[in-house]
Amino acid sequence: MSRITPMARRTASAAAAALALTLGGCSDSASNPVAPSTQLSPTRIAPERSSDNDVEHGHVMHGRPTQLEAFRNAAARSSGTGIFFHGGTVLLTTNVANIYWASAPIFVGGPTPGSTGSGAADGSLIGTFLRGLTGSPYFNINTTYTNAAGTHISNTVNYTQYYANNTNAPTGTANVTDAQMVAMLQAAFDGGKLTYDPNTLYSIFTAGAVNLGGGFGTQYCAYHTHATVTIGGVARTAYYAAMPYNGAYPAACTSGLAPANGSYDTGADFEVNTFVHEIEETTTDAMGNAWYDNRGYENGDKCAWTWGTTYTTAAGGKANVNLGGKDFLIQQNWKNSGTGGCALHL
Repeated sequence: MSRITPMARRTASAAAAALALTLGGCSDSASNPVAPSTQLSPTRIAPERSSDNDVEHGHVMHGRPTQLEAFRNAAARSSGTGIFFHGGTVLLTTNVANIYWASAPIFVGGPTPGSTGSGAADGSLIGTFLRGLTGSPYFNINTTYTNAAGTHISNTVNYTQYYANNTNAPTGTANVTDAQMVAMLQAAFDGGKLTYDPNTLYSIFTAGAVNLGGGFGTQYCAYHTHATVTIGGVARTAYYAAMPYNGAYPAACTSGLAPANGSYDTGADFEVNTFVHEIEETTTDAMGNAWYDNRGYENGDKCAWTWGTTYTTAAGGKANVNLGGKDFLIQQNWKNSGTGGCALHL
């Protein structure tokens, strides 16, 4: 879920609750994410889109809903495609660069701190998952979306590069603002640690309870947005995703089911769900002005925390896809064809 602009006002909880109640009577087929916490609130907080671009955390991945809320979501998704094109930016081919911002590897088998390299060299489950997305029946769902010229998005995800950044790496429960994330990306571009590309999502992972954006675990589990960076003296747009460590808030930001790969790396197992959410939303709504429904929900929002058909893995966990030879549990995505609906493959 995207944020329209970083570093703007924060919506008061009372106003958000009133907004959620107001939107409750809408007839579009969106689901309603719930604000995460260890004690999940039954009140849904709808994403916001602001004409004056003053919304902070307006489009974020909210936490896992309760069973009752999930039932109501399913009823709300029952008719019509419920998602519309608003003329904005999509990525016809999606590139991804991972930034692991920590003083030690965040995920098992991940890159050595201080190193850079091709995505092919990332030995973590995150790397395996990301490489397995391209050409998959799952990511093929995104081909049901088009740009303004009617060209369909391709079933392509290129894991182009990683940067295991251990410079000024945040620790503990440090609050990291959007301005600090953008400054880190700018320094990485300036120092040759990352290569700028206009079709790349720069995904920023942190360890433990580091608070990316200031609302992790209480307002959201992840989000994607965009910022202006300077490349060769020219202002350019960079898309980035805040990907805090979901295992720090298991009740809100994980499935609550046994991890697909057992005890190997539970953090990575849970992280891929929010990761794919931000990838597919950046692909279809890169700047918050392309594909979303009447309530402001993007494709990932409409199917968040729904799994479709699952199976038990050899490690005793729950999964619904196999990518790159590994089992994963990831949310369904909204298929924008026929009558629409949440799906795991196309």
